[in-house]
Amino acid sequence: MTSIETATRGTRELSPWHVRHRFAVSALTTTGAVMTLSDFFAWFEERRRASDFAAVRVPLAGLSRWSSDPDTGNLVHDSGAFFTIEGLEVRKNSGPVRHWSQPIIRQPEIGVLGILVKEFNGVLHCLMQAKVEPGNVNGLQLSPTVQATRSNHTRKHRGAATRYLEYFLGPRRGRVLVDVLQSEQGSWFLGKRNRHMVVEVLDDIEVHDDFCWLTLGQLYQLLWIDNVLNMDTRTVLSCVPVGPVDDATAGMASADSFRLAIHRSLDPTTPSLAGARDITSWLAEEKTRHVLVRQTIPLNQVRGWHRTSHAIVHEEGRYFSIIGLDIRASTREVACWSQPILAPVPGGLAALLVRQRDGVLHALVQARVAGGALDVVEIAPTVQVTPANVHHLPEEQWPPYLTYVQNAPPERIRYDVLLSEEGGRLYHAVVRYVVIEVPDDFPLDAPSNYTWTPLHRLVSLLQHSYYLNVEARTLVACLMALWARRTT
Repeated sequence: MTSIETATRGTRELSPWHVRHRFAVSALTTTGAVMTLSDFFAWFEERRRASDFAAVRVPLAGLSRWSSDPDTGNLVHDSGAFFTIEGLEVRKNSGPVRHWSQPIIRQPEIGVLGILVKEFNGVLHCLMQAKVEPGNVNGLQLSPTVQATRSNHTRKHRGAATRYLEYFLGPRRGRVLVDVLQSEQGSWFLGKRNRHMVVEVLDDIEVHDDFCWLTLGQLYQLLWIDNVLNMDTRTVLSCVPVGPVDDATAGMASADSFRLAIHRSLDPTTPSLAGARDITSWLAEEKTRHVLVRQTIPLNQVRGWHRTSHAIVHEEGRYFSIIGLDIRASTREVACWSQPILAPVPGGLAALLVRQRDGVLHALVQARVAGGALDVVEIAPTVQVTPANVHHLPEEQWPPYLTYVQNAPPERIRYDVLLSEEGGRLYHAVVRYVVIEVPDDFPLDAPSNYTWTPLHRLVSLLQHSYYLNVEARTLVACLMALWARRTT
């Protein structure tokens, strides 16, 4: 019996090395002990057929149990729970637009995003859920074991209880491997955050029809397919500490140079680019430099937006709209409900530029201000924008590197997949996630709010709250999918 097997049979806390190693082995295991990917696709299609799902647009005034406050115009649920649509006024001291107001989703409660893991044949497997969300472009996507707001798991919806919630709250029946608060999109949510958890179970548990066991490696393979892993799955996966493991375990002997560069970049002993600043010091300085003043205002006082009979829309058709949906979903805790939902302008883009230096991959990230962010600034991808929202501006006012990303040679694109954002509050919010490897002659110099960093620094920061935004977290998970992918 190996030391790892001995350590995992008890209930005592594991060392960080053991945790990383076990996750790394799972990440590099693409044939699960419970089901193959062929089995998964057959099961997933069967769950799609079993879910009687429909989401139909309706006027905001026609939403059941929702109303517009007569004084503020805010959209509120008659229980006082779930979320509200309010107004937000923002002032900041940088960027081409420094003062604006907008509708925003306000949901002060903390949700739970949790994945149960269990060993099968010595390899950790994740218990995943096939779940329909009203805003998903394709209805059914793969979600964590538990994906629930406080209003949901306290049953404000008067529906069924959330399955497996007891493993993540109160006196738990498992060993906690990951437990950290992370944010959602600060452009659309005001200070929204979720508790990201991974809990290992040592006993057998009943697996319900909408759930299945997959290895991390199988999940990373699914990240190569459009709109399969939902946002909540991706953001929990990003917080899973993986590696480093030795070359023999990782199977790196036959790996291509790009995978090797990712592998070295995950090693915390690997040096950064010469002269690179400490990323935490850089981010602290950016938070100090940027001033963000915001306050909630009545929704009926938001400037530049108007309300039609069916929606709240921007006067120039940009950014997003607030629309209404009637939903039917037979596999959810409540079979029918209504809600407002935020519908972004299509065509979102989140791109990460990376480069190899001395065989180590470095990523170019930015410190990005968002009106609803908890702490003013978070680390974001190199480019994070919906091009349709900026193409009316002179090109010199576009975000840095957008032109390069839009004209990147196909041979430089290492990852290019369409992935959905959170479908419970966002309608058809599909973002193109791209990783582009730049050539050796690409300028190292960058604007002051950008920095190059090896991946291990981002992975380390993800063990703490509110450093990386949700798009950056997704791209960390995508880089792990690149690392774990076998081409032979």
